[in-house]
Amino acid sequence: MKGESTTMSIKVAKRNGVTIVKPSGKLIGPAVTELRDTIIREMQPERGGNPRLLFDLSHVSMMDSSALGMLMDAYKSLLKWGGRVGVIHISLNIDSLMVRSRLVGTFEHFESENEAVTSLAL
Repeated sequence: MKGESTTMSIKVAKRNGVTIVKPSGKLIGPAVTELRDTIIREMQPERGGNPRLLFDLSHVSMMDSSALGMLMDAYKSLLKWGGRVGVIHISLNIDSLMVRSRLVGTFEHFESENEAVTSLAL
């Protein structure tokens, strides 16, 4: 659509064995594929060692159902590898989407990055 930007950026950091993925912008369309590719690339070396992944959604302005599907795929893959997935800073509109999709209880929720890293690193 004219005037709507689907620009998204992704920052990745690692703390205490936890990979922190911080997408920014609209998580729709091609951005979902970009985020999925980033997650696969970042988690590849961790496959043998209980990967820990934290999504910081504080700068995600919009998310569609394909993004939720991608998050669920990441969740299922990490569970198979003995890992854990957490989320922080979910906006009200994204939380509402997760509630309507009955996924709100799937991911571990944390109040802050420090709390998440401490818990997920265990």
